[in-house]
Order: sequence, then C-alpha cells, then structure tokens
Amino acid sequence: MAKIKPFIRSSYTVAALITLCCTLLYFMDTDSLLAFRRDGITNGEYWRLFTGNLLHTNQWHLLMNLAGLWVLLLLYKPHFHALSFTLLFSALCLLQGLGLYFFYPALLGYVGLSGMLHGLFTYGAIKDISTGLKSGYLLLLGVIIKVAYEQIFGASDQVTEMIGARVATEAHLVGVITGILAVGLVSLFNQVYRKTKS
Repeated sequence: MAKIKPFIRSSYTVAALITLCCTLLYFMDTDSLLAFRRDGITNGEYWRLFTGNLLHTNQWHLLMNLAGLWVLLLLYKPHFHALSFTLLFSALCLLQGLGLYFFYPALLGYVGLSGMLHGLFTYGAIKDISTGLKSGYLLLLGVIIKVAYEQIFGASDQVTEMIGARVATEAHLVGVITGILAVGLVSLFNQVYRKTKS
C-alpha cells in the first residue's frame, strides 16, 4: 500500500488517465460532439474549447501526441505532482481553445494535444530556468525558434501527410503563449497563497 500512494500522487498517474481517455475517444465516434468546431462553440457548446484537445485525426497523430506527453513528463518530472499537473493540463487545454477561438477566427476546426504540449514544453523550460538550470534557456529558445519557423514557412510536409490533416501551427503559437501565461498565473497564485498563510 505504501508503494501505491506515491504513484497515485504522481503526474504519471494523470498522464496514464489522459492516455487512456485520448485512446478511448479515438476509437469512439465523438468528433461531432467533442471536436473544436467554431460554429458549435459560437452556439454555446463551450466544452469543445477543452475537449477538442483530446481528439486526434489518426493513429499516428494520437501516438505522436501521447509520446510527446510522456517525454515532457520525464523531462520536467521535478516540476509536477498529480494535482499541479492536473491543474496545469486543464488550464493549458482551456487556454488553447480560448486562444484559437478569439485570435484565429478563420480556424473552423481543431483537434489534438500538440498546442497544449507546446504550452507544457514552454512552462517546463521556464521552470527549469527559475531553478537555475541553464538548459532551460536552450529549451525555451528552441521552442520559440521552432514556432517562429512554422509561422513563416509552415509545418513539414511529412508531418502533414502522417497525421492526414493540415498541422495547425496557430495552435503551437498559442501553446507557447499560454505556457508563458501559465507560469505567470502559477507565480501569482503562489504569492497570494504565501501571503494568506503568513
């Protein structure tokens, strides 16, 4: 029992649940109900802002996104436990949907975790920097260069062909911005929490 409790409190447990959820949704016909669809959101189907992140176009899309999730958890493990990762994941998914809806009116539909993953990558890199890890600067610079390149030249043809859809590079940019925003929100929350405890 003592060995089970640390696992339950781990971000890996949350990632396992996300993996299970995304996989189940992939094999169920839920796109019409859950995908990010601008017209649906405009008509009050606000859950699509969040749930669109959990759907995928094909198996390669699903596998790449879930692999990315686990790699980032391994890379940034010291920054997360179950509750903090759950809150961060939820916030990044919701901010992703809101960012796409309000700032990219021409984007009619979107599915996938890639935008959220860019946010998680950015968040982790900044947290590395805040703890004195110099590699955080390289990681942050790397994701900024990648996203800037995509905004100018677009995504690679190979990835587009693999996932069977246009890569929504807008989501990657929104992800980086929301990752930075999440760092600010967490910092603000910690300051308020410390003041209330003192």
